[in-house]
Amino acid sequence: MTILDKVKIGNKVKINLDLTKDRLTKETIEAINISSECTIKDFKITDGKGIGVILHLSNGKEEWFFENEIQYLDEKGNIIKEETKNENNNLLFYALRNINYEPKTKTNKLLNPINFITWLIFSLKDIL
Repeated sequence: MTILDKVKIGNKVKINLDLTKDRLTKETIEAINISSECTIKDFKITDGKGIGVILHLSNGKEEWFFENEIQYLDEKGNIIKEETKNENNNLLFYALRNINYEPKTKTNKLLNPINFITWLIFSLKDIL
């Protein structure tokens, strides 16, 4: 689910200042300290990997933020908790996630097919 599915222009969001203060100006930080609740004015492609938002701040200026730097608010002003889905609940993915591989250096251990299969599964588990 992307940010476009969660919020629309005009919705209220809250800025997480801890994630943003290293790149913002002093004036913007002061505006966020006054009120961290802002209104979405527009969307912006950030770095080719995601979509950010342009927010209207309490001092009347506009600033853009990455989608992970904001929290979504409902109509009452409460933060909407993001639901984390664990799509891989089955036993196979649990077993693959917990495989540990120790690098082998001796030739007889390198040629052992069981070690090869363990290495292959360990290498591919993040792709699955």
